[in-house]
Amino acid sequence: MAQTNVTNAQEIAGSNGTKKHAISLYVANKPGVLIRIALVFARRGYNIDSLVVYGAHDPAFSQINIEATGDEKTLDQILKQLNKLVDVVHARDNTVEDVITREFALMKVACLPEKRAEILQVAHAFESESIDLTDRTVTIQVSGDSKKIDSVHKVFSTYGIVEMVRSGKIIIARGERPTS
Repeated sequence: MAQTNVTNAQEIAGSNGTKKHAISLYVANKPGVLIRIALVFARRGYNIDSLVVYGAHDPAFSQINIEATGDEKTLDQILKQLNKLVDVVHARDNTVEDVITREFALMKVACLPEKRAEILQVAHAFESESIDLTDRTVTIQVSGDSKKIDSVHKVFSTYGIVEMVRSGKIIIARGERPTS
């Protein structure tokens, strides 16, 4: 059974007073909205670590999940500015809320025939799936929380990762509370 991940403030606190924030926005699905949102972060010196944008259940709107690192005070100012933007319906920091997080990664691993069974067993142990196999590589699909993706990356690095692509973090609130 898949393990559910809950983000909490202790997990994401940084050593210098900054921490990672899980921010969700519900915005109008119009050209230029994303750049205006990114500029709000840039003007405040906040780095966006992860960004995922997808269509909401209503095609006139989009959902945006941002993971950003910075201090609480600056984030409060950013959220106030985001909520003032015309095309932002609402923006919320879900950092201390009870949310489920997931990421997705594809890893192309160097795989000589004599190591193939071992690599496929490791992939299976991480509940990941082999989606492509050639004479010299195997491509693994894995999903889970950030720590799981990092662990899979570390283990497969010993075999030699040829290429890796990784999605941003997606979040959804638990229960009946809307995410953004």
